[in-house]
Amino acid sequence: MVFKEKQVLLVKEKMDGLWSLPGGYADLGLSAAENTEKEVYEEAGILVKASHLYAVRHKAKGDYKPDIRDFYKLFFLCEAMPEQEIKAGMETDDVGYFAIDDLPPLSQGRVIVSDIEHAWEFLCDPSRPTLFD
Repeated sequence: MVFKEKQVLLVKEKMDGLWSLPGGYADLGLSAAENTEKEVYEEAGILVKASHLYAVRHKAKGDYKPDIRDFYKLFFLCEAMPEQEIKAGMETDDVGYFAIDDLPPLSQGRVIVSDIEHAWEFLCDPSRPTLFD
């Protein structure tokens, strides 16, 4: 999760034409934080530093679009390095910052509104405990 002022960074997925957080499956040899940073760079074109793990969700227990796979989703707050321009990557058609109360159509197999709302709450109050199922 990358915020700029009161807006969240989202990418438009080529697979379904809907919007999601930058992210993906973990590459071997990289930590969860390193994978997160790599995915943001690949999908949104900016360097970030993962700063806080705010949620670990079991996808099958959430309100996500059903999936035959079973996995956990790790959500990090990330800080963007200064003075960078966002740009779509190879897996994305577009990238942008959006107000939480004016989100584009989300790829609900990947992200749901409450994921973004929880991130904002954590950003506003970092003493909150990490969410987990």
